[in-house]
Amino acid sequence: MAHMYKLPHAIDRSSLLKLRTFPALVSALGAAVVIAQLSLGGRAHAEEVIDEPLPEPSLNQGQAKNAEPGPAAASVKAAENIDLSQPVIASSSPEPLDTKASNSVSNTAPVNTKPVGTGSDAQTNPQAEPLASALPSPRSSTAVSIQQELEQNTEAGASGEVQQTKSGAAAAKKPSEAGEAANKQQAAQPASEQEESSEKAQQDWLFLNTLIPPATTTRLSWAADQGFEGIATPTPVLVAHGASPGPKLCLTAAVHGDELNGIEIVRRLMYSIDASALRGTVIGVPIVNLQGFVRSSRYLTDRRDLNRFFPGNPQGSSAARIAHSFFSQVIRHCDMLVDLHTGSFYRTNLPQLRANIKDKKVLELSSSFDDIAVLHSEGGPGTLRRAAVDIGIPAVTLEAGGPMELNESDVAKGVKAINTLLDRRDMLDTLSFWGAPQPTYYGSLWVRADQGGILFSEIKLGAKVKEGQLLGRVTDPITNIHQDILSPIDGRILGMALNQVVQPGFAAYHIGMQAAADEVEQLPPQTQEPQDEHEENAIDYD
Repeated sequence: MAHMYKLPHAIDRSSLLKLRTFPALVSALGAAVVIAQLSLGGRAHAEEVIDEPLPEPSLNQGQAKNAEPGPAAASVKAAENIDLSQPVIASSSPEPLDTKASNSVSNTAPVNTKPVGTGSDAQTNPQAEPLASALPSPRSSTAVSIQQELEQNTEAGASGEVQQTKSGAAAAKKPSEAGEAANKQQAAQPASEQEESSEKAQQDWLFLNTLIPPATTTRLSWAADQGFEGIATPTPVLVAHGASPGPKLCLTAAVHGDELNGIEIVRRLMYSIDASALRGTVIGVPIVNLQGFVRSSRYLTDRRDLNRFFPGNPQGSSAARIAHSFFSQVIRHCDMLVDLHTGSFYRTNLPQLRANIKDKKVLELSSSFDDIAVLHSEGGPGTLRRAAVDIGIPAVTLEAGGPMELNESDVAKGVKAINTLLDRRDMLDTLSFWGAPQPTYYGSLWVRADQGGILFSEIKLGAKVKEGQLLGRVTDPITNIHQDILSPIDGRILGMALNQVVQPGFAAYHIGMQAAADEVEQLPPQTQEPQDEHEENAIDYD
């Protein structure tokens, strides 16, 4: 139905004739638009073809074969290279973007989000982003330049093949020269060295859903997926991936949230490693039990000891699920493990290693440290060290100091011990001076108080004691009755309680015994590690 318009009286006849021709003008313009669309149809179709999703970069394909089943390749991030050896200075405003670098990246294809270069060159790489986010969006202006560059690369590749064919033909004219030299060199080199030389180059490493190039130090995060998703706090993970191949060493601290010395040991070590000089990989987790750390507590929020639930259970309690997540996502990627601890419940430990020296690989690992005492201990069920050894990963516990305190001498001793380990394992050339080897204690004994009261010690940590020697005295503050605590054996004080109020049965002194290896099985029953994971004084193991 035609619409009726009421014209103003000011319009004359000539103006009315012009209005009558307006529909024709509109029709002509519409036809022109249609013709323009038809003429550009080929160009639009070409852009649609170009804007089809590009294949994923090939840098992940080799890693995917060896990696455990995980997220899709589109969600894999490239690690940001951070110089952990330099002090971090907080900035009040974000750093300006490098427009030249961003323009050069947007005009290249295919896009590779892996940081390029090593050392200071690699530090200028942009922050890691998912691989999918780096690909051009559909119908973008970048698509045309990508297609043009692809065509140029194709032409260059063809010319390269022709050039290679010519050079190959030229080389074929002199087989006696090049061939004989290569044969002599190959014959002089053993087969093992030939295989080793082919594997000299360090590879990109896929860890925690992040692709880490060689000679890179970076900060990642591990999340246990426990608690409230909206307020979850990921646990930081520091990684130094060396420029040359080598073993992967894991350093874990604060599995008990109130043990602080290990946190500082991991920090000092990780922020002093030069990845360009590192052979292998060092993974440092300064705070495993973040729940306990923020509450200054040994335990998780459910009052369970995380170090009694490894390797964990994905269908178990909250502690078992956290243990399973950490063990599967971090520990299983390691070749060696050093788990850092301190004493518990107002006790302090002499810097020492706890290791199952009956295991050949563990014995070899414990022999690679500096002058530090070694206590034979298989590790209690559920401990991180025991779970790692059970699956073939040599692991030791490094005990140093007490809870809720930072002791400089204990921290320095721990840093020196691990630096020596890196040096002896040919992972890093350190300036650590090897000291005299310390004895290995094949057994230990906890001496407990038989009476409640105030404990005052008469000996110092690390002291050598004789059987019958006075260790300390417990005095009842009401009756003034006191009891002397005497050493039942000859040995060395590896751990002891601080002066405090104690209850009957309180473990006060930990004495290491230099017994022969074949005498370990004949140790008195009280020297065996307690098996009750809920026992408050279950401190004989980590």
